[in-house]
Order: sequence, then structure tokens, then C-alpha cells
Amino acid sequence: MDSPGEKLRSARESKGLDFEYVGRETNIARRYLEALETEDFSQFPGEPYILGFMRNYGDYLGLDVEELISLYRSLRIQEQPIPVEELLLPRKQFPKGLAIGIVIFVLAGILGGSVYGILRFIPRPAPVQVVEERKPVEYTLDARYLERRFYVGDSVLVPLGTERFKMELLSLNDGARIGSPLGDVALDLSGEESVDLDGDNIGDLRVILSDYSRGDASRGGLLRFELLPDELAAESAEVLPQGQTVPAPEQPATTAAAAATAAAAPIFSSPSAYPFTLQATFTGYCMFRWESDRRSREEMYFHRADVQNIQAQNGIRLWVSNASAVRLQVIGGGRTVDLDVGGPGEVAVADLRWLRDDDGRFRLALIKLD
Repeated sequence: MDSPGEKLRSARESKGLDFEYVGRETNIARRYLEALETEDFSQFPGEPYILGFMRNYGDYLGLDVEELISLYRSLRIQEQPIPVEELLLPRKQFPKGLAIGIVIFVLAGILGGSVYGILRFIPRPAPVQVVEERKPVEYTLDARYLERRFYVGDSVLVPLGTERFKMELLSLNDGARIGSPLGDVALDLSGEESVDLDGDNIGDLRVILSDYSRGDASRGGLLRFELLPDELAAESAEVLPQGQTVPAPEQPATTAAAAATAAAAPIFSSPSAYPFTLQATFTGYCMFRWESDRRSREEMYFHRADVQNIQAQNGIRLWVSNASAVRLQVIGGGRTVDLDVGGPGEVAVADLRWLRDDDGRFRLALIKLD
């Protein structure tokens, strides 16, 4: 079995590191690094220093720190001499009654084990698993928009004038299929559609699919239902002399956010979106916050040399307290690409997500937010 010193030395040499470099990176004096590898623990003022330095050194080299500490404790136990008093103690006669009791206990254990072994081979009926079936939920659009995770069968009632129209999520396979009063609406990732609810050829509702897992409907899909403003709906149709209306061409978005999204250069381009990993390697103290696939938000305070890997299917929103204190790389499709989110001392907020272009292809883009 390897000793703790051998593990530390092998890990350091495999990385091609010398004591001077490791000392600068870990702030541990060279004599203590050498003492840990040679297992000369007399160089330390006390055991807390040994354990502290060993944890820092092992963590820096990427070793299992708990295993390293366990090897150290085993080594110290082996080094402790057996007290002379224990070697000189007279041998005691084993009580006869206790020996009989042990024999009876062993025989009972053998008998019980035999019965258990026989019972194991007797076929038993398979346990019936009761799976609680999720009931579809019906929501109401009681504000300008509603954004939440929908599952197959869930629906939303959209009030329009004196009527209410139902939109139901019918399936989640290669995209979302949503039933509307005038026909089904098909959406892919990051896709959006304008829906005419009352049949007047004017778009009343915008539907956007922001997140879903292809082929796994059990995770649901993040859908946004947004009522179109009255002035936008009025502009979305042209009035003919006879009083009939036809949809007008869709106007390009003019907001700064939409312009930034459209202009975002592709990191990866593919016929379909695929999972990717964002790797953050910290070069200094930094507060880092992230939200993967629009699920729960996480936040941690990182130190120099810390590494955090974040996996996502569709997108990641990130917040960095100091853009120069972290190196960001996105890994996917067999490629690794560096990301630039800001300069020294800059607080950076950005989205890294798949976007669908007009030609049907997907591009993974970094969108910096204000």
C-alpha cells in the first residue's frame, strides 16, 4: 500500500513540478514540502500543522485528501510502540462457561444462516411499485406574460376581451407541440411563434420555448406566453379596402437586447443543439454566480486555483464579480473555446445559450448583458 509521502511525490513528479514552484503556488515552505514527501514529521511544530499542510498540498496536486489523511494516520499508528506493561501482563485463563456460550452462539448462527440461504431461493412475488401519476395543471394568464416549466398535458387559459382561449402542451419530443384554438403550434429550442387566437388574422399571443431536454419529456419545457401589446397587434395587420385583413410582414426587433442577441458571434454551430460544459478556472478571489438551464441559481466565493465545471443542455446565465479573476472555457462537440466576458475589475453578466437562426441551424453564442 502506498504511503502518503509516496503519493505526494508521485503526483508532483507526474505533473513536472519542483518544490520552488509548488511553494509559490501553495504558500508552503520548501522544507515542509520535502518533510511531507519523506515522511519526516519531526520537522513540524505539531500534528495540526502536518494535517493542514498535507490537506493543502494534496488538494493542490488533485489527490483524494481524505485517503491521504487516512494513510498518514495508519502510518502513525504503526510507528507507535507497544507498551512494555502490555507485553508483561500474565496470561489469563479463558473462562469455561464463556467458551460454552460462544460455541452455542456460533452453532445458532450457522443454523440461522442455513435457513436464510434456503429462504433466499424460494421465489417471492415481485413488489408492486406504485407510481404517482402527475395530474395536468391549468394556469391562467392574469398578467402580461406567464413563464414557467410546463409538462405534457398542462395548459394555460388566455383571456382576450370577454373570451378565454386554451393553449395546451401536447408533446415534447424533438420540440414542443402546443394546441391552440386555430391549430397546433410547433416550437423548437429558442423558437417563438405569434398565435392568432380569435381568428381575426392578427397575432394576439407570442409563445417562446426557452428550455427543454430533447427526448426526455419528463423534465418538461420552459415556456413563455406573452400577450402582444395592442399597438403591436394593430401593426401586425394591413386593412384592405373591403375591410378584410392579412398579416403584415414581421418587423425585426429593435431593442438593444434583441440586437445583441442577433449579433452574437457563434462559438459552436450545428444542425441541432447539444449539451456543453462551461469550465471556470479562478486566478484570484471572485464571487461567481450561475444558473444552468433556467433551473436553481447557485453562488459561491472562489479562491485562486479553484475550478468549477457547469453542465447545460440549452444555456447558462453567469455573473462574475471580477472578470479578470476567472478564465472561462466552453467545451462541447470535441472542441474547447476560450470566452472573454470582460476586463480587469469589471462585473460581468452574460448568457451562454443556443440560438436558432433563420436557416434552421443552431449556434451557441455568448450574449453580454447590461
